[in-house]
Amino acid sequence: MSLADVHISHASGEELGATVIGAMPSDARGVVLDLSAVEYLDSAGIYVIHGMRASLQARGQRLLLVIPADSPVHDTLRLSGAQHPGEVVGELDAALRALDGSRPRDP
Repeated sequence: MSLADVHISHASGEELGATVIGAMPSDARGVVLDLSAVEYLDSAGIYVIHGMRASLQARGQRLLLVIPADSPVHDTLRLSGAQHPGEVVGELDAALRALDGSRPRDP
């Protein structure tokens, strides 16, 4: 199942983010969240991204978002201020390479 198949509400969003973060090993460099097939992202989705980013940063890990430049989600995140520099990559392979090449951060 992909996030394109999931309806995220404020109630389920916190649980989704916590589930992803909880399943990550502490030595992982971060999470790649592939939003390339997502056509609509509302405030609940933005809430999930903010929560995941904060949790990962506290653990010294990165969040990379896969969002093609022509995606409506790209505009949603940019206009809402939820898009951080260096966090958005246009293709999954590029995001995985970027995460693989990143150095683990000191906690």
